[in-house]
Amino acid sequence: MELISFHGWSVTNVDSVVVAERPKLKPQIEAMRAAIAARMGVEPWQVGVKATTNEGLGPTGREEGIACHAVALLQQP
Repeated sequence: MELISFHGWSVTNVDSVVVAERPKLKPQIEAMRAAIAARMGVEPWQVGVKATTNEGLGPTGREEGIACHAVALLQQP
């Protein structure tokens, strides 16, 4: 966020997907959105968090780890 601000940009929104077989994340989604928003200095409605599984495939599917994919839309005022 320091680098984004330093260059005169701001975050419009963030969309993320957490890939994990366990634990089930649905009950935690709102808390995760609020925590990410607070850390980034944006409103919770600007942060999207989705959870999915890898259907047993690959390292995440074998429960060897958790993955997250995120993208942020930036704008210059």
